Amino acid sequence: MNFKFDIAIIGGGIMGCETALRLTEGGMRVVVLEQGDIGQGASGVNAGTLSMQIKRVKLMPYAIKGHAIWEKLGEIIGFHKTGGYTLAFNDREAELLKERMMLKKEAGANISFVSLNQLKEKEPNLANKVVAASYCPDDGYANSSLTGYYYRTRMENAGINYVEKFKVTNIRQTSDGYEVSSGENLIIAKRVLLACGGWMKDVAAMIGEELPIRARINTVSVTERAPKLMSTVIGHATGLLTMKQKPNGTVLIGGGWQGKGTPEEGRGTVATDSLIPNLQLAKYAVPKLSNVRIVRSWTGFEANVPDFYPLAGALPNKENLYVLGCVRGGYTIGPYISRLMGDFILGEEPEMPLFDPSRSFESA
Repeated sequence: MNFKFDIAIIGGGIMGCETALRLTEGGMRVVVLEQGDIGQGASGVNAGTLSMQIKRVKLMPYAIKGHAIWEKLGEIIGFHKTGGYTLAFNDREAELLKERMMLKKEAGANISFVSLNQLKEKEPNLANKVVAASYCPDDGYANSSLTGYYYRTRMENAGINYVEKFKVTNIRQTSDGYEVSSGENLIIAKRVLLACGGWMKDVAAMIGEELPIRARINTVSVTERAPKLMSTVIGHATGLLTMKQKPNGTVLIGGGWQGKGTPEEGRGTVATDSLIPNLQLAKYAVPKLSNVRIVRSWTGFEANVPDFYPLAGALPNKENLYVLGCVRGGYTIGPYISRLMGDFILGEEPEMPLFDPSRSFESA
């Protein structure tokens, strides 16, 4: 298998696919290389939460733009704008909530603080132990399991080449560009974009780039179908809980609690000592969850760097080598920052600044 492309994108998640679509619009011949199936890595196994209240302040403008893209997609990606509440259960958490949400509000998020009576009227099944709550009417969720189908369809309609089950084993820079290998299969391209999430550190090392990437192993759980327990996205002031109930009655529970494993070993595994506190916090917030059984729990890798901001731009030591990833809240922000990345590679000025991958992390 020998091809010549303007760019090879390693990683078939939201960021890789959305960048491919933008570059194709700009006239480039693109190939997307995915070690598994399109959209079935972190992009397809996360909880799908689209909440302004859990985004970092510096990333808020990107999250707002990304959220607007998801909202425009609507039912095709299972988008629901339900609004969302973030809860505090004691005075310390209330102070933390006020401090964080005021900063996010100043950054442009539509966040307000609500009375306990207002909260109880909207969410009567919440625990009586809540002492403070913030609200964002824009919060909601999409169905992450539809990610692969959505992007595969869009890329096929755009005539974009993609290769699934292409696990990169070597990258070699040549006088004309790059050779990307998977066993005996070889892809030749002038440029390469690394957009492979938790696997990016190892793939970058194949071409001599040392990136300060760490991988988190986030856990998500889903319950059996239950009577209506909540109508909005529910979070906690610490960021250690997100919940939403789907139209079919199942409740998705997340919050960044960690499983076990590494990207090199494949998919991570659920850790009981981490899962139980996550579920206990969910039950503390909504006591009636005590009567609902967990059907399944799973993990997904989330890459980050020491300052917890994205890597998005050109790597300095090699020509035509780019990186995009390590975005906290990447499901929300992904479509937008990927379009910015596409503009950058096309030589156009992005609407918002990218995040230089060669910046210093010493003080982070």
